[in-house]
Amino acid sequence: MGIGGSIFLIALGAIFAFAVEANLGWLDLAVVGWVLMLAGVAGLLVTLYFWNSRRRTVVTRPVREERVVADPVVPAQDRVVQEYREVRRPGPTV
Repeated sequence: MGIGGSIFLIALGAIFAFAVEANLGWLDLAVVGWVLMLAGVAGLLVTLYFWNSRRRTVVTRPVREERVVADPVVPAQDRVVQEYREVRRPGPTV
């Protein structure tokens, strides 16, 4: 439900339970207000529980092995490398 929805249900339930004095005959708005407040509190607790369990998740990475090179590789001489590229134009599309 989320924190926002839970707080909304708690506020709406409080309005129905404490501020509205309407008589509908078959429906008691005070009871509806208390039910909404309880649903909001339950939703808030469930949301906080899932947020708290999600934060406890720890991701560990395996330790990388380091390779030790006995003799560093030194190039014998500087050399020039020539690059050849062949560019083809696309053929006709059908």
